[in-house]
Amino acid sequence: MSEKMFMRVEEVAEKLEVSIPYAYKLIRKMNKELEKTGCITIQGRIDRKFFYEHFYGGQNNNERDE
Repeated sequence: MSEKMFMRVEEVAEKLEVSIPYAYKLIRKMNKELEKTGCITIQGRIDRKFFYEHFYGGQNNNERDE
């Protein structure tokens, strides 16, 4: 089964080991960056690929766990 395109706030909070309110703050910041490039964003969600590129230099979840 393939991963979903977007991460919800709960998943971001879990991955980064931060609170839900702080995860919302991070998602808002990342979504503003995406909007500057012309992307359409969804409040409370972040593109999975952009998230991993931003925090882990492009490593996906499977590469990170190994």
